[in-house]
Amino acid sequence: MAGAVEAIGPIGARQGVISGSRGLTIIEPERQHAGKQGLIMHRASLGLTIGAAITAIAFAAPAKAQVADRSIEEIKSETLARAERGAYPVNGLDIADVRNALAAIKTRDPDDWAQGWAAVAQRYVVAAQSSADPADADANYLRAWRLFHFGQWPAATSPGKQANYRHAVEAYLAHARSFDPPMETVRIPFEGGSIVGYLRLPKAAGRPVPVVIVIAGLDSRKENAAESHATLLAHGIGFFAMDGPGTGEAPVKATENADRMFSRALDYLATRPEIDKSRILMHGMSFGGYWAAKLAHTEGARLRGVVAQSPAAHDAFQPEFFRTTMNTREYLFDRLPATLAVFGASSLDEVLALRAKLSLKTQGLIGKPAAPLLIVGGVHDTQVPMADLDLLIHAGVEPREAWINPSGGHMGREPKGWTDPVIFRKVILPWLVRTAGNGE
Repeated sequence: MAGAVEAIGPIGARQGVISGSRGLTIIEPERQHAGKQGLIMHRASLGLTIGAAITAIAFAAPAKAQVADRSIEEIKSETLARAERGAYPVNGLDIADVRNALAAIKTRDPDDWAQGWAAVAQRYVVAAQSSADPADADANYLRAWRLFHFGQWPAATSPGKQANYRHAVEAYLAHARSFDPPMETVRIPFEGGSIVGYLRLPKAAGRPVPVVIVIAGLDSRKENAAESHATLLAHGIGFFAMDGPGTGEAPVKATENADRMFSRALDYLATRPEIDKSRILMHGMSFGGYWAAKLAHTEGARLRGVVAQSPAAHDAFQPEFFRTTMNTREYLFDRLPATLAVFGASSLDEVLALRAKLSLKTQGLIGKPAAPLLIVGGVHDTQVPMADLDLLIHAGVEPREAWINPSGGHMGREPKGWTDPVIFRKVILPWLVRTAGNGE
């Protein structure tokens, strides 16, 4: 078919192609695999009519949310189960380390949680510091970082978790000393403080290179973003990893105008001669996906393309939606405390009022001109409703693309198959490379 894009589906899956109306190309897996596949909607724009089968997928009801957060025993059981299958947020952790840490944790107290993980992490710091082998030291710092990070998850809401966050950053920067090409810690003056980001550029290319601004989510940090996006370098693309507002070392809390910190980062990147300022892209994940979607509209003239992964847009910010989904079992635990921390709020009512102001619809941005967009998500996401993704897919005047997993939850992920690394490798990375103009 002329003009069709390559279908993205599971390894070995056969693909089918369906023609849409008025130039819309929809590519989806063949029907016999419908329960396990991803979906591509290519060049969807305002006024296009998508077939009934796709509409049914897009508006499938999310899994029923739970009304109470987990007990400590439930948290430990679910953490172990996720670790055994390498699922977020314990992906990358050694199963023996997870068992050891969990065995020491007895209560829901955040400092008890922090201490359990810190005790295991510290062993690797000691091993790294005493090792004469740089590769061995690096491997130990990497393991220490992952453990300290999870020991402050989902947010540094207590003294113990705050200490773990500091140690996680230290361990990651120690790990980063081995990077080739190197990683630069950038501090951009901003409103009396500074924006801290990690800049990594491919080896000298003889000309300015494209860069992807990567925005972490509610409970991930710029360290996670830097680690997961290192594969961009092999494609001649650099990245600038940032904490989202209210997280990590971000200088401001989440407010309806906190995106100004990303605008300042764009100002800075445009001053770097190694960076092609006409080829700056963005990838926002989860809550970072919201900021990415907003910046696609507010900074569209300065962004070559934007990937918004599970971006809240309007419905997700409505009080009743958050009330009924804040303890969804899809989220490991403590989504409300993490949300309070991001907004600097002290109560559920306060955070509901603050969240409502973030709606892109309320701010009058939906339908406005925007940078090229790739919307990524899952039908069974209990944190961001499909209605928000649909709103972004169909609003505006420019064509945009979407990858929606009918079997996926938040971020489009599944327990097996379409996991976070697979989605990045097979969906997001190719789009970034193509949009940056670095096709191979």
